[in-house]
Amino acid sequence: MKNKYSIPENWVWAKHEDISVINPKSLDYDLNEDSDVSFLPMACVEEVSGCYNLKNIRKHKDVKKGYTSFVNGDLIFAKITPCMENGKVAVLDNLVNGVGYGSTEFHVSRLHSSIDKKYLFFFVIQTAFRKEAKRNMTGSAGQLRVPTVFFKSVLIPIPPKPEQLSIVAKIEQLFSELDNGIACLKKAQEQLKVYRQAVLKQAFEGELTKLWREQQANLPSAQDLLDTIKADREQAAKNQGKKLKPVTPLAKVELDELTELPEGWRWVRLGDIARKIQIGPFGSQLHYDDYTENGVPLINPKHIKEQKLIPRVRISIDKANSLPQYFLEENDIIIGRRGEMGRTAPVLKAQAGWFCGTGSLYIRLGQNFFAKLYSLILSERRIVDYLEKKSRGTTMANLNSQIINSLPIQILSFQEQEQIVQEIETRLSVCDNMEATIRESLEKAEALRQSILKKAFEGKLLSEEELTATRNDPDWEPAEKLLERIRAEKKQSKKHPH
Repeated sequence: MKNKYSIPENWVWAKHEDISVINPKSLDYDLNEDSDVSFLPMACVEEVSGCYNLKNIRKHKDVKKGYTSFVNGDLIFAKITPCMENGKVAVLDNLVNGVGYGSTEFHVSRLHSSIDKKYLFFFVIQTAFRKEAKRNMTGSAGQLRVPTVFFKSVLIPIPPKPEQLSIVAKIEQLFSELDNGIACLKKAQEQLKVYRQAVLKQAFEGELTKLWREQQANLPSAQDLLDTIKADREQAAKNQGKKLKPVTPLAKVELDELTELPEGWRWVRLGDIARKIQIGPFGSQLHYDDYTENGVPLINPKHIKEQKLIPRVRISIDKANSLPQYFLEENDIIIGRRGEMGRTAPVLKAQAGWFCGTGSLYIRLGQNFFAKLYSLILSERRIVDYLEKKSRGTTMANLNSQIINSLPIQILSFQEQEQIVQEIETRLSVCDNMEATIRESLEKAEALRQSILKKAFEGKLLSEEELTATRNDPDWEPAEKLLERIRAEKKQSKKHPH
């Protein structure tokens, strides 16, 4: 690490290049042109876990130029952002014919046999190490890389070989126990997601308010609702000097595919009840200079999470005022229209005046509709599946106003809308608390993982009993002697290369 810390007696600090060959040029393998070799693109290396997929096999002649080469036992380390920060690191084994090729964005470390490969893996997978590597990156934005000089010169605390092996075994034991706990937490997370969707499905089919509905009198009929909505929309169009555009009614074949609704509810198209559907501005309408630290909060899809708006960027007030059609109002629903479908949130009173960003759209409902409910409806699995099927785009799914206008959706009385939201919140508040507890536990688990690694490389992970066992190993010798032998062997190999 950048700053040396205290390490135990018989350990030694060593530069990475002193214990390894960094980015070796030679393979020392006898391969002909048509020999099969493994091919490992960046996408086939998992983050942090050290796992990788060797499904790709190529002919040696097709990859021997223009790619990074490696052999069984090599450690590969992603050097480019964001793969490096995400922890794409692996120690390789089971390569076809013992040889592989892959992305040029890997650094390769071919360790001396006196250094355990997993010991180095656990060292470089530390969050602290990756943060230091990030500080030393060079290049332009989006193309930052960890330079070879850093990878070669980084200092690594080296214990005697038997102690290396014991440390690796102890880390793996503790990580296995930790991973079992994490797996249980993640399983609980998935179960809560299933429960959440089950609650929403029941809510939007009228099951949660069935008893409440039976106790009510004089609730407006679906036709009453439609008449009121139509009048509201016609008045809004008239105020804007526009003619109300007709919406094509749902066909029988579409209705037959939808769930039967309770009495007083009806399936309509979203365009039947929306006063306005507004796609966010084009990228050409917003420029780099329009963004500012103090201005109007702007909502892009990544700022919509779990029915909440979390703005991280702002645009200047002057720019926002020049595009007034993108200002949000209370009771609007904002939707991410690109990438992952189902990101929705209602606009609350305090958020009125925020700005609909590129990649989002908003729906302005009539006065008889509760945005909090309809935002939940628009995030339900049925809607997500519909939008994913209908979305347009080549590299990225995109929603347009036609898709949103045509979306089948339930209408019901405003009174029942409020009641449903109350029923949902009652059930899901417990769910939310449990999810928060699980997230906190997962964060603590990751902190514990990093604490284990920190102790390991400070020489504080093994007990006295475990340390005594390593010192009684016949192969034990002080790390200084181990390092001297490695240097001597490397010096000799330079004099007599293969």
